[in-house]
Amino acid sequence: MAYTLFIGNKNYSSWSLRPWLVLRQGGIPFREELVSLQDDAGKAARFAKLPGGRVPVLADGGTLVWDSLAISEYLAERHPGLWPADPVARAWARAISSEMHSGFQALRQEMAMDVRARRPQRRRSAAVLRDIARVEQIWTETRGRFGKSGQMLLGSFTIADAFYAPVAFRFRTYDVSPAGAAGDYLRALLELPGMREWEVAGATDERLADHDLDRMYPDD
Repeated sequence: MAYTLFIGNKNYSSWSLRPWLVLRQGGIPFREELVSLQDDAGKAARFAKLPGGRVPVLADGGTLVWDSLAISEYLAERHPGLWPADPVARAWARAISSEMHSGFQALRQEMAMDVRARRPQRRRSAAVLRDIARVEQIWTETRGRFGKSGQMLLGSFTIADAFYAPVAFRFRTYDVSPAGAAGDYLRALLELPGMREWEVAGATDERLADHDLDRMYPDD
């Protein structure tokens, strides 16, 4: 039985992108199901079977897994290759994924994901500048230490790339252009087949039109 992944709108749902990309780039069969996040009369019924009242949620038969990192770890236990085989690289990949999962609040709040939009920012807060600098540092250091065998953070695609995928869309939307290895990685990440597929779907998906979804429903 294939997995079912419950997700939000692809143009805005940064929290849904991560496990979706893990599944797609990992070549793991799954079915996706959109869940509207609108606060309307039907919301309670839509979320009745979703733990925590939010997406993403992965259904594996009768098992439900929620939270993007928990879903990714669940998949990694069943599908080899989603984390690096080398224990040092694997520990690093987990650490940088967890840092993104739990941090970077200024970046999330001031640079909400909007895949279709192009909104260059003339002014950025000190907090968001620190977040941008930290992302660039992570990308540069990870590529230098572990990425020599390919174009992704640790060479081949891993869960770590999925966790920075929403940042790639945000950087493009708000015209953040890292130099050197970080910039090369940003371009390579945006060109992944799964990223291109998500982008195309987001550009044509009008099922949700609320441009404030990222602010209303924080990443998990």
